[in-house]
Amino acid sequence: MSTLSTASTTAAAAPAAALLRGPRTLFARLALILVVGLALAQTFSFLLTMHERDDSMTHMMVGYVEREVATSVALLDHLPPDERAQWLPRLARRSYSFVLGPGESGTPPAAPLSARFAQSMVAGAAAGLGTHVPPTVNAVPGGKEHFQVHLKLSDGTPLTIDMRPMVGMPLSDWLPLVLLLQLVVLGACCWLAVRIATGPLKQLARAADTLGPDLKASRLPESGPEEVAHAAKAFNAMQDRVAMYMTQRMQILAAITHDLQTPITRMRLRVDTMDDDATGARLRQDLQEMESLVKEGVTYARTLHGTQEAPRRIDPDALFESIADDYRDAGQDVTLRGSIGGALMAPPQALKRVVGNLVDNALKYSGAAEIETGRQDDGRAFIAVLDRGPGIPEESLAAVFEPFVRLEESRNRQTGGTGLGLAIARQLTLAMDASLTLHRREGGGLEARLVLKPA
Repeated sequence: MSTLSTASTTAAAAPAAALLRGPRTLFARLALILVVGLALAQTFSFLLTMHERDDSMTHMMVGYVEREVATSVALLDHLPPDERAQWLPRLARRSYSFVLGPGESGTPPAAPLSARFAQSMVAGAAAGLGTHVPPTVNAVPGGKEHFQVHLKLSDGTPLTIDMRPMVGMPLSDWLPLVLLLQLVVLGACCWLAVRIATGPLKQLARAADTLGPDLKASRLPESGPEEVAHAAKAFNAMQDRVAMYMTQRMQILAAITHDLQTPITRMRLRVDTMDDDATGARLRQDLQEMESLVKEGVTYARTLHGTQEAPRRIDPDALFESIADDYRDAGQDVTLRGSIGGALMAPPQALKRVVGNLVDNALKYSGAAEIETGRQDDGRAFIAVLDRGPGIPEESLAAVFEPFVRLEESRNRQTGGTGLGLAIARQLTLAMDASLTLHRREGGGLEARLVLKPA
């Protein structure tokens, strides 16, 4: 139970850790930074603008209320008492109204906005009455800011100004929509800018990925901004240099191995005429090894640039069955199990050569080989060649793919290894856009697994 809970906790923590790391692509990271930065900048700008707008409107309304109250109080003071009630609705405004009466009592207003308006209204009322008797102000209990100004007209009639201060002006209904539209436009511009900036990097990565053993990757367009054009020219020049070096390497290796065939043939003819059978047998064995090495060298040189064979639709099960039958007809212990099912797109001769090299490698070091075929969980076809030989040390599993690498404990004169079989298999595998890996088997031995790309 503890193991299950630990595994579930680890699985649940993996998405959280991925979210904390953020997007993995440069495009997503730049777009996220720009969009979030613009959104924050626009939010702060909007808040500062609204604060300044409210402060300016409050300052303007304070002066307006002072003048309006002075005029209204002066008018009510000069009106006959029986006409004042009729004028009260006309003198009321959205934030305050007049009441003929003593109003409510309370404590002085403590809120900054109420105190500011109260000071303005007291000054306006005093100016309207032309008296030095200051009006009184008190807050009205409640949820919002609410206060009253109390004064008496010239004839002693109590007058109350009921005030509910308003902060600024209400927003227009269309303003949030305009702000949202502005944010969308800015986000689209950021997306386009980041796409244009990261597009050349994506093209460069795609060109590098398609640069296979044949060195026939598509060339990058040497146009656009100066930095992009310079990088494209440098990549194209590097591709040309690598192709030239690989061609020279292949030509040198092919020339050496080809020219060695002639003296080897002459030496074999001379050995055949020797009278010393024991010495001749040893020399003949050495010449056979040299000839095998030359043939493998020619094959490796030809595979340095991949294979010229075009992929076509094949029946893999029939192909591997024929390979196993050929080995069994030659008296070799080769078994085949499993089935891929369905057709595959692959170069048949190259695929046959890769599997043949792996089987030969297994037969040399264990005397028997097992070919297992099938499909992985992701749907890709695999071919595994297994043996029970001495195996390969873990630290040398990658090194044996290099040309002319031979492990002392598994390769000697009796096995006849040239050190090129796995190198040739890897070159052909790369040309097929497949993968070839080696794994140690439990109980001893080696597994060579070839995984083909989807059809």
